[in-house]
Amino acid sequence: MGHASLATGSHAAAADPTAVLLESPPLGAAEARAYLRRCVRIVGRHARALTRLDEALGDGDHGDNLLAGFSAVEDWLDADGAGEDDLSSLLRSAGAILIASVGGASGPLYGSAFMEAGFAARGLDEQTPRIAQLAALLEAAAAGLARRGHCRIGDKTIYDALAPATAALRAAVARGADEGTAIRETATAGARGMRDTTPLVARRGLAMRLGERSRGRRDPGAASCLLLVRALGTRREMPGGRGGA
Repeated sequence: MGHASLATGSHAAAADPTAVLLESPPLGAAEARAYLRRCVRIVGRHARALTRLDEALGDGDHGDNLLAGFSAVEDWLDADGAGEDDLSSLLRSAGAILIASVGGASGPLYGSAFMEAGFAARGLDEQTPRIAQLAALLEAAAAGLARRGHCRIGDKTIYDALAPATAALRAAVARGADEGTAIRETATAGARGMRDTTPLVARRGLAMRLGERSRGRRDPGAASCLLLVRALGTRREMPGGRGGA
C-alpha cells in the first residue's frame, strides 16, 4: 500500500508545506487540511485496487466513490475551507462533504467518523502531547463509525481495520511511545485487521448478501481505512517502508 509523505521537524516542514503531525503541539486546522489533501493522493493511487476488491463483494465502485468524495473535500479546501482555522469545524465540514458525495455505505461511515472526530476536537487539551490528541480523535472517529454502521470487529467492515489501529495508538500513547513508533504500530495493527477480514463471512453491507461466498475476500472498506491510517505517517514510519492494499 502506498504512503503519503509526512515531514516532521521545522526543516522538513519548510520543505514540505503539506506536512502534518509536526513535533510541536497542538494539532490544528493546518495539519488537518494537509492530512485531507494526502488522503486524496493516497486514495487516488489505490482507487483501482479498491474498486477491484469491491467488485467481488459489493458494487465495484468503492475506489471511485471514495476518490470522488475526498476530491470534493479538496475542492472545498481550495475554496471556502482554505481559511478555516478551527480544527473542529474543518473536520466536521469534511465529514459532511463525504456523507454527501461518497456513494454507497462508505460515505456515511467515513463521514460520521470525521464528524465525530471534529466534535471531539472541541475538547482537546492544548497541553496534551499531539500524539495523545490524535488518539482521542481517532477513538471518537472509530466510535462514531461503529454507531453509524452498527458494526463490530468480525463483521468484515471498515471497523475491522479502524478498531485495532485505534487500540494500538492508545496503547502506544499509554506507555509513552514516541510519535513515530506510535504511528508505525497504529499502521501495523490496521494492516493486521485488514488482512483478518479475508476469512470472515460478511455480516454488514452489500457483501452480507453473499453469505459464505464472501469468505476468502479482503474487505475493500478495511483496505481503504488502512490507506487513511497510513496517510497519518511518514514513509519512513511505515512498517517495511511499504505495504500492500
